[in-house]
Amino acid sequence: MTNLDQVLRDLPRRYPGPGGAIAVLQKGQVLARHAWGYANAERRIPFTPRTLFRMCSITKQFTCGAMLEAVGEPEALDAAIRARLPKLGKAAPAARLLAHNQSGLRDYWAVAMLHGAPAESAFGDVEAARVIAGTASLHFAPGTRYAYCNQNFRLISDALQEVTGESFADLLRTRIFDRAGMETAILAADTRAMPDGTEGYEGSQATGFRAAENQVIWTGDAGLGASLDDMIAWERHIDGTRDDTGSLHARLSAPVTFADGSAAPYGFGLGRGEAFGTPVLGHGGALRGWRSHRLYAPAHRISVVVMFNHLSDAHAAAQEALAALLGAQLPQPEAVLAAPGWLGAYREPETGLAVRIDHAAPGVVRLRFGHGAERLDLRTDGSADNGRTRLRPTPQGLWMDRPQENQASLLTPSPGEAPTDIAGRYRCAELDADLLVSDSGGPPYGGFSGFLGQGRMELLDPIGPDLWALPCWRALDHTPPGDWTLAFRRDATGRVTGVTVGCWLARSLDYARIGDR
Repeated sequence: MTNLDQVLRDLPRRYPGPGGAIAVLQKGQVLARHAWGYANAERRIPFTPRTLFRMCSITKQFTCGAMLEAVGEPEALDAAIRARLPKLGKAAPAARLLAHNQSGLRDYWAVAMLHGAPAESAFGDVEAARVIAGTASLHFAPGTRYAYCNQNFRLISDALQEVTGESFADLLRTRIFDRAGMETAILAADTRAMPDGTEGYEGSQATGFRAAENQVIWTGDAGLGASLDDMIAWERHIDGTRDDTGSLHARLSAPVTFADGSAAPYGFGLGRGEAFGTPVLGHGGALRGWRSHRLYAPAHRISVVVMFNHLSDAHAAAQEALAALLGAQLPQPEAVLAAPGWLGAYREPETGLAVRIDHAAPGVVRLRFGHGAERLDLRTDGSADNGRTRLRPTPQGLWMDRPQENQASLLTPSPGEAPTDIAGRYRCAELDADLLVSDSGGPPYGGFSGFLGQGRMELLDPIGPDLWALPCWRALDHTPPGDWTLAFRRDATGRVTGVTVGCWLARSLDYARIGDR
């Protein structure tokens, strides 16, 4: 049995759920085309290589591909993008920076939670347009940083329809699907159902699975519906045009930089990274009930596509398959080292977000700052890293390096207790939305409200002096904002007068205190 055979055999047990599929290709030849379980467990519809699957954010590269094929250069969409961001005016980011996730726009799925959106609420074209059009500021200067932002790609698809006069679904079909041989791929914008009955599931093998409820409308950000066979056709198309410098994939995967000339890890809907010592291009996709990942290792001409209609880690599964073909070992900590003395609470000065570092396991620390918690391996030089983020102690203090975001920061320690006299109602003038903090006869709770509804009241977690976290682990999108940092401020008398709210997806929004309740 080969290493790949063993991975394929073990996959359904290592990543248990209702169903799934995997394809592995090398040099354009299919080494594995395998599906298992059920696309719909209640209706007993089997999961097959022709099952339509919600590919979610893997859509982004296809959106950028349709743009390049239909209008040539992203700049053709700049005016249409500006028109959709009227409050920004000339400060609106260029379409090219949207395609590279360097726009500086706050993610609209995160901002929707600040407007009070319940996790299962309906969110369609009208709601999306209102959230996007309400943008009055950016959370970094365009081109200087990387931050994931879904509406970058929705804006591209909307502008593309306006400029070309064609529907986005038709653009995908004529410009990409037909040319690549993706016979059954479609724009499946409505997340409530797939046309062939395929269902996505929340839960686990231990607690049981239930059909996930989604009611959002996705377009260029995550609307692709495709089967395993469709994705095999895409991977073969990529490999078959690998030597053509003018091919679509060559243009999508061309090197990208930040404004200062530093190499960027993301461009045209594709992540650029490294795995097991070889360059890898790829992207993941996720919605509640759906997880997928595709990657292409050009030096070895290897493609891997993984689809789960449940919430197991498709990226990890794809990495296992790649490692099996390369004969590589999954990375291990250098040594089992003692917990360092720099664990604790900090603030990152540029974003204003809380940084929490604690001991996760022997030789491993947990960092809570970005999209989600990260595990970093301790190194013998006193630092910790995971290949994306590095923490390094210096005589000046603890630095956090995040080269994929073009950012390095000397963290500000935040030791001490968090006073609890923070109850009140706070208003964000930019969003026309509120935050309510209530002591409820005990520890403080907080909740957001706005034109989308009244969000849940959540128990706040104390971090440090006037620094709290408001958890948000269920949202419209699969990837939620996580912990919102609440950084309260006081006047000369010590009275709380306002709070700055932010998360990695949507930073630095100012709220003024408008009342005690």
